[in-house]
Amino acid sequence: MAHVKNHDYHVLPPSIWPFLASVSGFVMLFGAVLWMHGSGPWIFLIGAVGVAYVMVGWWGDVIRESRAGDHTAVVDIGLRYGVILFIISEVMFFAAWFWNFFAHALFPMGVIEGTEVIPGTWPPAGIETFDPWHLPLINTLILLLSGCAVTWAHHALVHENNRKDVVTGLTIAVILGLIFTVFQAYEYSHAAFGFSGNIYGATFFMATGFHGAHVIIGTIFLFVCLLRARRGDFTQSKHVGFEAAAWYWHFVDVVWLFLFASVYIWGG
Repeated sequence: MAHVKNHDYHVLPPSIWPFLASVSGFVMLFGAVLWMHGSGPWIFLIGAVGVAYVMVGWWGDVIRESRAGDHTAVVDIGLRYGVILFIISEVMFFAAWFWNFFAHALFPMGVIEGTEVIPGTWPPAGIETFDPWHLPLINTLILLLSGCAVTWAHHALVHENNRKDVVTGLTIAVILGLIFTVFQAYEYSHAAFGFSGNIYGATFFMATGFHGAHVIIGTIFLFVCLLRARRGDFTQSKHVGFEAAAWYWHFVDVVWLFLFASVYIWGG
């Protein structure tokens, strides 16, 4: 007798992806530590390739499951909760870097010379910071415009079922994300301070650099959604992947606004 499904949940068959994801993530992290100690990037790159392979394969399976009708309304809610929890974990990740920045900015370390303690300053003496009203402001406007483009694409899909505007909005968002990355690389190349040797450079590059990595990830996320939209994958009622990309991109935008206000304006 054929098994009749009498519930709204999706019972997954055995999968190799969680195991491969764990192994690849460990190899990538282990390789990153070795790379930082001068052993070369090769083990890190092997792990990174493994992680990329898992993402393509695993998410490809999720897309096929959705097309097969396995993603009921209950499953869609679970997927959305998963994305929300992931973004919350990212908020906690950046909260650590903001905590690090404000801890050093509000209580800069002093210097002991003989019996006298010279209070510390922020930014430290000799550090020439970026003018926030030039390239950082331009990058802020770029990210805000990209967020508007994503919102336009989302509205065109959900409320109008206008695929042309969905593709156009996502294309604009991806291009603006690439421009932001190019401008940030240009900014880094003209920094008057380095990563090591001073606490300002270390906190600046860790906070803004991790955000830049998230912009690259988010741009890839949106580009995949663009390819899927051109293929006709999303509908007005089934678009969890696109919604996840939009949420992630808005999260990246909000983090940058806090970075711009605290690191570039207040902290500079």
